[in-house]
Amino acid sequence: MQVNRALINSKFEGYRLSLIAQDDYVSRFGLQYPATQATVSGKSPLSFQEVQSRISHNHITVPRDGSRALYVDASRRVISVSLNEDSLAPSFHVLYELPTPVQSEDTQQYQSEYPSAAFLTSTIIFVSDGHGSLYILESLDGHSATLRGVYVLPIPSDESSAPIPFKIHDATISLPSSVTVILSSRHHAPLTEAETSTPAKARKVHVEFDIWAISFSFPFNDEPDQVRPMNVVWRRRGDDVPIYVIHEAERNAFMLLGSSVYRTIDQPPQPQYTPSPEEIAPIPQADENMDVEQPTPERPPPYSWTQASDSVTVAFPLPASIPKSDINVSFSPRAITLQVKGGDLSTLPLPSYTDKSVWDNIQPSSSYWTWDKEGERSYGILTLHLDKQQEDLKWQHVFAAAAQPNETDIDVPETLDPSELWKVREALEKYTVALREGEDPSGLGLGKGMPSLAEGEMDEEVDSAVGRNVVVTWITDDGSTPSWFSDTRQAPVTVLSTPLPGASESCIPSIVTKNNVDGAVFALSSSSPSEWDHISTFSALAFVLASKQDTRFTYHIPWTAAFAFENGSSGRGGNLYIYRAAPLQETWAKQAVLKIGNGLAGSLLGVGALRVGDDTVLACLTEGELVIVAGVV
Repeated sequence: MQVNRALINSKFEGYRLSLIAQDDYVSRFGLQYPATQATVSGKSPLSFQEVQSRISHNHITVPRDGSRALYVDASRRVISVSLNEDSLAPSFHVLYELPTPVQSEDTQQYQSEYPSAAFLTSTIIFVSDGHGSLYILESLDGHSATLRGVYVLPIPSDESSAPIPFKIHDATISLPSSVTVILSSRHHAPLTEAETSTPAKARKVHVEFDIWAISFSFPFNDEPDQVRPMNVVWRRRGDDVPIYVIHEAERNAFMLLGSSVYRTIDQPPQPQYTPSPEEIAPIPQADENMDVEQPTPERPPPYSWTQASDSVTVAFPLPASIPKSDINVSFSPRAITLQVKGGDLSTLPLPSYTDKSVWDNIQPSSSYWTWDKEGERSYGILTLHLDKQQEDLKWQHVFAAAAQPNETDIDVPETLDPSELWKVREALEKYTVALREGEDPSGLGLGKGMPSLAEGEMDEEVDSAVGRNVVVTWITDDGSTPSWFSDTRQAPVTVLSTPLPGASESCIPSIVTKNNVDGAVFALSSSSPSEWDHISTFSALAFVLASKQDTRFTYHIPWTAAFAFENGSSGRGGNLYIYRAAPLQETWAKQAVLKIGNGLAGSLLGVGALRVGDDTVLACLTEGELVIVAGVV
């Protein structure tokens, strides 16, 4: 994915809060049928990927036209939601009640999934109960539904286990008389003898996930009272659950975004490889030639000094671990003696002067020295306060021999501002760090070209955690790899946002990727099947999202806005952050904040866009409320 530099606003400074009245945009309605994010646990522990998938699971499903919403409540009822065009008040209707799964001790139980669904059309719905059964429902009026079929994934004949739980990602009409549904499930490989004897929680198993393409004849003619095995068209395997799945009719292929490429079943997984420190090459900065040997950082001067009309002050940086008893200083009218023990405590030579002649005479009796360790710092400051015999005589150097500098007597310019004396300690600390750790001599580690937006505010650990690293896998309708796609040439990208569900008519298939502090919007190219075009930019989106630690969903509409929804659990947060797109010439963009959670509604479970007349509203499902946000899309 190539960024178009012409679409990057390098002069962007930030977002300004646009105050909007909460009551004018947000309406709350109690759920007639409360939702839940609780699941029935199985006997196998959840992997990190499964936990991550459940956290980002959207419990609301909306059709492509945004005509209504659907969710499964805490009692396993499939609930349809429609909005009144005038008041936006929701109407709830029970379409179907999913049967309670029967569990037996004789069969192996797997971790259940959240119920999931996908609209094929505005009337045909595929619903998974999260325990391994798929239900096809037809709802013509949105108030009730007719069951058209029940299916399970095929189980090998040599296995005695319960149906495999799965998650529904997409449903599409691939041919005039055929429907394809994309599912994902955890791959349950047979345990080895050693794994069988190890407790489940102590097993170190590499977790993988299967992606299934299931075909159904359309229209549906199966008898609904019979549970049938699904017809598997193709099956792929990868290291994670996809975060975004779409079908591209023009390409006759499915696109899957996930943390790994989804390979064919007979293809072995890519071996895990961690480079050694010697193999890690540094990334060159702008205008930096890595082929040129990097110069050794310049050593700071051995001391710093300044003078007043009647005195000279000389500052030496010394390791703070040196005790005062190891410092020996004496003064004579024409020279000073300075000896410091503890050379084994320092990686640098310590100052050593014996009867070293100074530039002009001093008063030994009124001259003195101080030793300041400065708390927890690595270096302290040994300061010599020399009392001039001739007041108002300007010294050119501290030592007489510095007038003819050599390797031992260098010319150290006077520091004109006494407040700058601390810099000699700072410079030496950075210098020793650079020698020890190979960092840049500045000690800042920020490189070049830092945008003004982030100066002084970058937190590399926090900023690196924003978004998810993904790669693209293209699979044709028949399960093969397209001739125009190669999974070996792509590099992972960090995805910040996917399209807002339900806004597909105005939201083309696109993703927002992290580009430094920005969010670059990429859409599928119309000229090349596997390429992406950079179409717009949400300036500083990655930067502002990095500070949102409770974000559960991040969606966008190209050229319009990006939406970050907080989870809002335990009475905290629950905000919706709206970041407006701005023209390239603008240095500021608008930001709005609305309260979705109120501490009583519970966690945010799902988000979707619904069409109400000519307008689009956001439907936000919490555990106890349906929150409608109007006028922001």
